[in-house]
Amino acid sequence: MAASNNYGHKRLVVGAHYGVGDFIVQRATAVIMAVYTVILAIGLLVEPLTYEGWRSIFAFHVYTLPVGQLLATLAFLSLAWHAWIGVRDVWMDYIKSVALRLTLQVLTLLWLVGTFVYFAQYLWRI
Repeated sequence: MAASNNYGHKRLVVGAHYGVGDFIVQRATAVIMAVYTVILAIGLLVEPLTYEGWRSIFAFHVYTLPVGQLLATLAFLSLAWHAWIGVRDVWMDYIKSVALRLTLQVLTLLWLVGTFVYFAQYLWRI
């Protein structure tokens, strides 16, 4: 009687295989948000807490490159991607109904895209 080998190259692997890639993306987006938070804190220490000071943090330019707006956009995209991975994993882990899970995932994506569009319209008007 031969023993069943469930290891090695003949092993049956199932699942979505999000693990490692999502782990790396979550860590990378967390680092981007942490660095941006430090940059924003330094900007708040340098600039006065007025509308003009707050606006100058986001309207910062190097030559013609809008660095403040680009950094804020990168940080917001990182936040949205980080949130998507986390919320999607919660929906996949705890919502057993496929229809409800898909509905919640679509609503989450629509909300994240909508907030990014609103953010971009507001920020890039400065």
